[in-house]
Amino acid sequence: MSSPDAFSLISSRGERRHDLCCVGTALIDHLSFAGLDVVESLGLDAGSMTLVDGSAAARIREVVGEGREVSGGTVANTAAGVASLGGQPVYVGAVAEDDLGERYESDLESSGVRAVLERLPLADGGTTGTGACYVIVTPDSERTMATTLGVSGLLHASVLDTSTVGASELVYFDGYLLDFPDSTAIVDRILHLAGQAGTQVALGLADPFVVDRHHDRLVDLLERVDIVFANEEEAMGMTGDSTVERAVDGLRRLGRLAVVTCGAKGALLGSGREVAAIESVPVKEVVDVTGAGDLFAAGVCYGYTHGLDLETCGKLGALCASEAISHLGARPATSLRELAVAAGLL
Repeated sequence: MSSPDAFSLISSRGERRHDLCCVGTALIDHLSFAGLDVVESLGLDAGSMTLVDGSAAARIREVVGEGREVSGGTVANTAAGVASLGGQPVYVGAVAEDDLGERYESDLESSGVRAVLERLPLADGGTTGTGACYVIVTPDSERTMATTLGVSGLLHASVLDTSTVGASELVYFDGYLLDFPDSTAIVDRILHLAGQAGTQVALGLADPFVVDRHHDRLVDLLERVDIVFANEEEAMGMTGDSTVERAVDGLRRLGRLAVVTCGAKGALLGSGREVAAIESVPVKEVVDVTGAGDLFAAGVCYGYTHGLDLETCGKLGALCASEAISHLGARPATSLRELAVAAGLL
């Protein structure tokens, strides 16, 4: 854990191979535009993520059409953002021995992320392959997600080792991992390896429904991490507070950084006795908010592992998020490092 006296940060910079190790759900995103009436007709909760089976996924694809396919997954998007900032991330996940799995690995590597992917045989008689997320962008620019985990949820804890977690300054996973059948073993492995190597740990609350489903487990995990990422709804759901300010106070403490994004209102970062209010970065047009939180986390993680102060970490996160919402899809479409240098943040 960080020093209790300050926002610190990592003092071992330069001694490890990776800035960031991300462990998560490897998904191919299917992006499409549709009205809220379509979301309702599919039985999905607007603005949230719903786990669906293969038959439900097939119906969604039939209704919304082929759309655009891109590699996704929340913490994988964060890894791609860190790479775009000039960092050295590694991503650990599971894909199938299919064309989408090969594409996923290629997309990660081409974005500058070292890919450590467990390749698993097709499951259920060959009908279940690499995971997919159907992202429906509605006219309000919000996104509704329906996820079929495929084999991505079958990641084995043994894939994690000292060359991934132990070779990184910071390891990051989110609450979606708690839906994996082997989640307890995976999380225990992450925490064990991090503890052995002195790697710091970041946790994303992921989704309000994740907070509801796994509240007690998250309470326990919060006692064991150095950074927690959330949006305002997740933060208030986690702490039971009625305002985001109180939720930040409930999540931050000496030795832990709380990062709570508030959409167009910006974000609050709290660490120990320090709280920084960060304004959002205006964009000409908000196209798709998918990935805004993922890329905000990328900016903060990069700043954290490169010794930037609390406010600069937040501003870097806001800049990265603004790039994400200016186009369709969650991965950076332009160099985040160039944007950050132009803004005087790097």
